[in-house]
Amino acid sequence: MSPNPVPIDTQDGMSPQVWYSAASQTSGLVYDTAQAAVIEALDILWHQLIDFKTKRNHFLGRSLLSPDVPKGVYIWGGVGRGKTFLMDGFYACVPYRRKRRIHFYSFMAEVHHRMKQLASRDDPLIALSDSISGSTRLLCLDEFHVDDIADAMILGRLIGALFERGVVLITTSNYPPAGLYPHGLQRQNFLPAIAMLERELKVLNLGSGEDYRMRADTKELRYIVPADAHSELCMDVMFERLDPRAEHDEYPIPARKIARDAIWFGFNELCGGTHGQSDYLDIAHRYRTVFLSGIPKLTVEHSAAARRLTWLIDVLYDNNVQLVASADTAPENIYTEGVGAGEFARTASRLVEMQSKRYMQLPYHPQNITL
Repeated sequence: MSPNPVPIDTQDGMSPQVWYSAASQTSGLVYDTAQAAVIEALDILWHQLIDFKTKRNHFLGRSLLSPDVPKGVYIWGGVGRGKTFLMDGFYACVPYRRKRRIHFYSFMAEVHHRMKQLASRDDPLIALSDSISGSTRLLCLDEFHVDDIADAMILGRLIGALFERGVVLITTSNYPPAGLYPHGLQRQNFLPAIAMLERELKVLNLGSGEDYRMRADTKELRYIVPADAHSELCMDVMFERLDPRAEHDEYPIPARKIARDAIWFGFNELCGGTHGQSDYLDIAHRYRTVFLSGIPKLTVEHSAAARRLTWLIDVLYDNNVQLVASADTAPENIYTEGVGAGEFARTASRLVEMQSKRYMQLPYHPQNITL
């Protein structure tokens, strides 16, 4: 089943089972037994959340924390297996006002920013936990992964504090809890957090079956191979077609062309420097379309650039930003050896899907994060 379409005929109060059954009848979607098993577990959680809300609104009142807060779910599996699709469908079905769906990198960007703002508090992390739990009962984090020691040191305490405050967590990941931060610095200090995730969440495996994103029904050439003078000409024509009156305002990162809703970068300028996820978030929130020319074949010496490219594609994908790119090779061959090469499989899969007609028809939807 397509991994990230707009939820089909989803309304608050519709159960995940009903939603998935309707989605499976839609043309172009394939019924998947592994997905159906995950939906069954999500349907149980949905009923638990409905019952919990009813009890909270009954005679006990909102001021008392019920001891039977439902446990959340950790969905993991291979790239393109529909993890985001299922979580988004579930999220849309839950008739809660205090709910939030956010990509993990955006969530952590917010966490680090808020921790700085709360630095004067006795315990900034507890203050942050109080703030999050005050506004959010159901928290859905997409693409949960840990590759940074600063994140690893924060996450254990933060997630534990959120659980204690009754926040229900739904998360997707390419890895099981035990596979998080596998070779990270001081990983032994992260092991209690892994044990907590396994204890407090129902862990569901979608397996590593067909990557449905690789079925992308490309209707327009937006990923051009090879990256040469001809591809530059093609991209220039497409850019001018978007906005023939391209503006020439400057951007903090050197850009080849800037229009009202589009911007064009070379790979080295965007992924070869020291830019981070916050830089890519700013681009995604400003521009509907991003042009990226000259993606090279990356080797083991280019792990930093590969990591930035992964960040960039994650950010653009999660914000429904259109991408036009030229590269020296097909997505699946860009980065096959080196640190993080396994993680790059998701990036390659997303690069393929971003060329599909379905993705191109998605409405521009920059995620609302606080920075």
